[in-house]
Amino acid sequence: MFSRAASHYDLLNHLMSLRRDVAWRRRLVATLDAAPAGAVLDLATGTGDVALAISGRRVLGADFCYEMLHLARRKGGRRGTPLTLVAADALALPFADDEFDAATVAFGIRNVSDLEAGIAEMARVVRPGGRVVILEITAPRHLRRFYGMWFDRVVPLLGTVLGRDGAAYGYLPASVKRFPEPRELAGTMAAAGLGDIRWQLFAGGIVALHYGRVRA
Repeated sequence: MFSRAASHYDLLNHLMSLRRDVAWRRRLVATLDAAPAGAVLDLATGTGDVALAISGRRVLGADFCYEMLHLARRKGGRRGTPLTLVAADALALPFADDEFDAATVAFGIRNVSDLEAGIAEMARVVRPGGRVVILEITAPRHLRRFYGMWFDRVVPLLGTVLGRDGAAYGYLPASVKRFPEPRELAGTMAAAGLGDIRWQLFAGGIVALHYGRVRA
């Protein structure tokens, strides 16, 4: 499914979010300013937007979809910023404990079959005191009528018309509906070994940015 979506992934993301996804990724990167400079793992890197936005640090992009990684490599080449990329399973990352100073994931953690295990893997590969940052779509407490119409009707229609793959974009609202609300996600992060957890909401609560530090 992700392989089929790869070629039109960026376009549909921009359309679905009215291009606000660019600003939300920048906010994610801004949270790294408080983290020590050093190596960053960008999990579920997709076509590499977060990895390309992180500057002043060594960044490695990881994804389980080869087609996404191929597009990320091409995008980095076009921008004159070659990316270091690796195919990896989020539930069994091929990295040593404490290998990175921070780990990020944007709009990908809800695709992991075991959420707590996925976050725990991110925490495992980040050194104590390092930051784990999660940007994800979530169910808002308000705007529920608009939210339901947009994700249940408009998003699959966009996927059908522009990407010729309504099934892939029908998956999106289903995955969002089973994803925990912000406070519950913070609890899952704490159970996975993170502390000092905070979050910010964007777009009326439709998007949440969580960040926490790996406990010593």
